[in-house]
Amino acid sequence: MHKSILTFLIIISLVAIAAGSNYRPDKQYYGTGNWPSDSLGNHRIVIQVENNSDAVWAHLPWRRRDTAPDSIRTIIIDQKTETIIENKIRYTINREYGDIIFEPVSGSGKYYIYYMPYDVEGTYYPTVTYQSPSCNPEPEWLNENQLSDNSKIDLNRLPKAELIQFQSINEFNSFFPMEVIATDKEVRSLIDNNQDKDFLIFPEKREFPIRMTEEIPYRWIKKGLTSEISFQADKYEYYVFQLGIFAAYQNVENISLEFSDLVGQNGNKIEASQLTCINTRGTNWTGEELDKKVNVKKGKIQALWCGIDIPQKVKSQKYKGSVIIKADNCDAQKIKINLEISNKVLPDRGDDQPERLTRLRWLNSMLAFDDSLVPPYSPLKREENRLSCLGRKLIIGENGLPDQIKSYFAEEMTHLSDESQNILQAPFNFRVINSDNQELQWRNSRIKYTKEKDGVIAWNSRTESDEALIDLNGKLEFDGFADFKLSLIARKSCKLKDIRLEIPMKKSVAKYMMGMGEIGGYRPEKFNWKWDKSKNQDAIWLGDVNAGMQVSFRDTNYARPLNTNFYQLNPLNMPPSWYNQNRGGFEFSEKGDKLILKAYSGKRKLEKGDKLNFYFSLLITPFRTINTKKHFSNRYYHRYEALDTIKSRGANIVNVHHATKINPFINYPFLRPDMMKKYIDKAHSMDMKVKIYYTVRELTNRAPELYALRSLGSEILSDGDGGGWSWLQEHLESDYIAGWFVPRLKDAAVINSGVSRWHNYYVEGLDWLVKNVGIDGLYIDDVAFDRTTMKRVRKVLVRENPSALIDLHSANQFNPRDGYANSANLYLEHLPYIDRLWFGEYFDYTSDPDYWMIEVSGIPFGIMGEMLQDGGNPYRGMVFGMTSRMPWAGDPSALWQVWDEFGLTESDMIGYWVDHNPVQTNHEKVLATVYKREKSALIALASWAEKEAKVNLKIDWNKIGLKPDEIEIKMPRIENFQAGGKIKLSDSFTIKPEKGRIILLK
Repeated sequence: MHKSILTFLIIISLVAIAAGSNYRPDKQYYGTGNWPSDSLGNHRIVIQVENNSDAVWAHLPWRRRDTAPDSIRTIIIDQKTETIIENKIRYTINREYGDIIFEPVSGSGKYYIYYMPYDVEGTYYPTVTYQSPSCNPEPEWLNENQLSDNSKIDLNRLPKAELIQFQSINEFNSFFPMEVIATDKEVRSLIDNNQDKDFLIFPEKREFPIRMTEEIPYRWIKKGLTSEISFQADKYEYYVFQLGIFAAYQNVENISLEFSDLVGQNGNKIEASQLTCINTRGTNWTGEELDKKVNVKKGKIQALWCGIDIPQKVKSQKYKGSVIIKADNCDAQKIKINLEISNKVLPDRGDDQPERLTRLRWLNSMLAFDDSLVPPYSPLKREENRLSCLGRKLIIGENGLPDQIKSYFAEEMTHLSDESQNILQAPFNFRVINSDNQELQWRNSRIKYTKEKDGVIAWNSRTESDEALIDLNGKLEFDGFADFKLSLIARKSCKLKDIRLEIPMKKSVAKYMMGMGEIGGYRPEKFNWKWDKSKNQDAIWLGDVNAGMQVSFRDTNYARPLNTNFYQLNPLNMPPSWYNQNRGGFEFSEKGDKLILKAYSGKRKLEKGDKLNFYFSLLITPFRTINTKKHFSNRYYHRYEALDTIKSRGANIVNVHHATKINPFINYPFLRPDMMKKYIDKAHSMDMKVKIYYTVRELTNRAPELYALRSLGSEILSDGDGGGWSWLQEHLESDYIAGWFVPRLKDAAVINSGVSRWHNYYVEGLDWLVKNVGIDGLYIDDVAFDRTTMKRVRKVLVRENPSALIDLHSANQFNPRDGYANSANLYLEHLPYIDRLWFGEYFDYTSDPDYWMIEVSGIPFGIMGEMLQDGGNPYRGMVFGMTSRMPWAGDPSALWQVWDEFGLTESDMIGYWVDHNPVQTNHEKVLATVYKREKSALIALASWAEKEAKVNLKIDWNKIGLKPDEIEIKMPRIENFQAGGKIKLSDSFTIKPEKGRIILLK
């Protein structure tokens, strides 16, 4: 090329760049800045004005992903004076660019254009509203600069501001590069030039997660189409990459991937089986194979996240292979894979570096899917049809249904008894009644046992009649969970009046109840309930403190609904069998010494071959004895603070919440593991334990895997109406449910689905935390996973740390928002694996003792708890062995001191509900629980009387094991509880309403 021509071209290019016409969204144009984002938004554009003019033109090629930028305000601020410029015209505002004319009040210099300002209302569940456009320029300025008539404005006659940089408040809020959209022209050109393909594929490395599903990022325009991807990885790493599928021409249906071996030199290779795609295949939360169907609608983009599980002993060299992308309605395409493996071995698979995204393989984990036990449970035993688990016995009839259920738990709940009590008065009965009110007559076959392990015994049976047959698969697990999958199959067409399950309970055992719209407490004589989608109700518990059962009713369409504020967004699926188009329901009534429970489904017509699945499950309670020594020894401090301070206050277990220094982001405790481990190591050196807040109900937007999870649709992250914090609206746009938000950290969570492969990730994450960080257990704030996952959680914790603890907190969910669910009933399936309850907000501690017993204490289920709401009631709490939790709404340290002086951990707890309790009062509303030692006793009294109660104690000295003339009787002084002093048992004393006493016999 001639030198003069080359010089001319260079000059022309420089002029074009200076004018901004040759702008391309490269890294140099994107940065960060510092400004008050809560008033100005998270994004701005820095421009430079060179001329002193009354009006300048700013061309802003912002390439925005938000759908309606013309409806959002732009704020221009002069850098020198930090004032808002009012004289401006939004000449053109669209997604690709904006043209704005404004008055540069300070002449030449920098100006900031904030283009997504918003307003915030609320704190932990904020509402963020983007400000509407507001332009009120002065008429004089418009007239003087010939700007009054938009149709006659010639932008080219105005001095043009220079684009300096697009800025976000930090890198985390940046749109660059994967959310900077291509222009319509660029996309049309891409589509027009590649019509020989049925769809377009854009391979991407893990460093650039595909974020948009409806827009092509400019990065793909710049890179162009390619048929290969190259990357470097380390040995023993799970290396992930993406395939972006753009359905440019038509719907792409049922995508599948076929990987080849990755072949190196000298016959070395990585087997094709080591390559997977989480979008098309996997293992679900029950351990079953998951075959996902991936469809992409025309014009949409689908990210396929793939992984290579690189062996530890693979040779360091280059490997080549391919992946074929197939679809039912499209020609297959091939992408070449070029992998270079380094000499470095990652002993932790790369899991200690979340940004590598190696943990995505955890989604398909099978960890702790086994039939082994966890303490304190014992192996199941079978003698013919008698199945025994810890403290309980289930006797199965030839039809596969329960004949009898026995409990061996003593009234005190601290030990087992040699004598049992029957829960049932007669066997379960599954009745099918035809339209003539005649009951189908069944011919029973013998029961067959199909599995016998320490942790589970399974069986099946088939029962026949002329009109139908029943296939039943049942199982009993070591914790007392019994599952019955009963299928009714029509052998001929028939009209039926009802299909129902009848359960005759012993009336004397069914003392209390909760569920199906009833608050926990004493059972009524009669009860009737109907299915209702607005209510999170499909189970009922009935029983006594030491014997009972929950029955829940389901079908094959069961999916765990959302809970805790979000139930109505994803409510319970009505089971077709039991619900039967709102004909089904549940009722009970007394008949002699029986309480007859009926789960009915109502009339229906069956055609030959029709199948109905009447699934139900039992939780036989209690699950275990209460361990008072463990309970009174473990003293919680529920706040992240200096360990010396915590220990000085008498606590020995620390619960570290999220939004703290070592655990900042909700449900993702992997970002500061070194800091967390240092804190835990110090706690262990002081004979203290540290547990962390970590659940699966919601997930921080800081999780590096977030966009990979988004690529799975609603499998892991729930669909919803969007909204919430600004980051979510700007980077996820829609189809999510906004969760908890921490203003200080700008930590914005989204809500997870009820059950999903994220549970597999969660179990693996716990295993990693126990092994690498040394956590001593979990604080769970409401449970968003099923009992199968809870069993796995318990297994991975105790296998590495036998003394690991789990405590469960719940706010009272008996309200419309949560579907009138009783927290204890809702989470009953998890309680066999929980060490302590903390049922707090909105629980009514002014209620009667039966409410305390069933809804709050946990005692009928083999667990003990603590109080939260307003600090609880310390007097009533002591009757159930409960205190408040330090330092939340109460300080039990003075009580702890009395416990230690008395030796409460070595005592036998005899609750007021025990028939042979050695201490009674003369007042039916004043209850006494005794903590008995060999030569002393502590009596906890609490009043539920409406007025001041005059109380006398009645002590059975033989039962309590003391001699009245050899003991000292006093009320120990307890700060903020009672004044101290000696008393005489012959004297009466008063207790004010909602108050109580602690009396020491020594």
